[in-house]
Amino acid sequence: MINGTSTNWEAGTQAETILEIDFSELAVFSPAYLSPTPPYTVADLQPVISIAETAVNNRSGSEQLWGADGSAGDPASLGVAVLVANWTNAPYAAYAQAAEQQLGLLLAGTPRVETGLAAGAISHRTDSVALWSDFIYMVPPFLAYYGAVTNNISLIHEAYNQISLYRDALLSTNVSLWEHIYCPGPYDATVNNFNDTGHWGTGNGWVAAGMLRVLATMKNSPWSLSDFQTQEEDLSNWITEVHTGMSAVLPPSGIFGNFVDVADDAVVTTFEGAVNFPDASGTALFASTVYRHLTLNNPPNYENITASAEIARNALYGNNGTAHFDMDGWLFPVVDPHAFAQSGNNSDEAQSFVLQLDSNWKTWIASNSVISVGRRRVATTLSFASITALVCAIVILLV
Repeated sequence: MINGTSTNWEAGTQAETILEIDFSELAVFSPAYLSPTPPYTVADLQPVISIAETAVNNRSGSEQLWGADGSAGDPASLGVAVLVANWTNAPYAAYAQAAEQQLGLLLAGTPRVETGLAAGAISHRTDSVALWSDFIYMVPPFLAYYGAVTNNISLIHEAYNQISLYRDALLSTNVSLWEHIYCPGPYDATVNNFNDTGHWGTGNGWVAAGMLRVLATMKNSPWSLSDFQTQEEDLSNWITEVHTGMSAVLPPSGIFGNFVDVADDAVVTTFEGAVNFPDASGTALFASTVYRHLTLNNPPNYENITASAEIARNALYGNNGTAHFDMDGWLFPVVDPHAFAQSGNNSDEAQSFVLQLDSNWKTWIASNSVISVGRRRVATTLSFASITALVCAIVILLV
């Protein structure tokens, strides 16, 4: 894996990225994702299956994929990969049982908001009730996909319901941005139930990306028109909502701040006096989700949002690809994936975001839904010589 990935959500994001780019027929963005027979062999799918196998076999007695780490939501990011492995009858792990246990733990073994705002929302944490924006990428896509492959429509509805409840708790309606963390209970640092009302860039990217996956699961299912028309409209509008809020605060540099509406080097008053910094990681995720929404749903009135995505993408690939990539292909500057208020280096999730950005942009360019946003620069793009390159290294190819 890239940089020896050590956390469940980084591995889950990698697995999803591999599916979307190299086995796109299996990803929910494909109308054929529910094909009755896998279009690939177990050997073909080894990059995904190896991640799923690790997720199942490294549980150490826990019912959580990849093992317990205090998060209730993050392990579910591996659920789709585990279900794909089960579908192909891959050996070496009890995939179906593991996926079922992970699902049961989320639905019946995880704290929920009991009363008031967002009552019924599943906690992102195991030891207290805490709603994190990250959850939207980790849990609802797993619930929806599990429901789709098992013909359990109620699970797909629950995926939508969780997004709606989280939106009730975290959306700042005045700026169309999601706050990072909401905890209804009293502050207790020992169980990580603190509030963060800041508008974290990567968090808003997680939200848009997670909603897109649930929207695609519905849209490309047999029940799209009969059961989910209203939900699909809501999800598309909610994705647009986030993109509108992000576009409104894109700085002239084209690179969002870690907290997107706080100036670089300014104090982030919503979280322990952290100092803000530019974050190319969240920037890549924002642009990636804009291009994905354009090709999935062709939303109206996206000219300004598309222009913002193009500004961000061109900034990322500026100076012939050297402005934000080092000699080894690592994106910079980036937030530390393990400490959201600090800058970091060599972020595995950032590499996944860049790969998704490159793939989604190419799909958009090749489609008939391209919106004119003025003259474009010649693009610097990322691609892979093979799956091995995704798992082991990132190579920048200048076109």
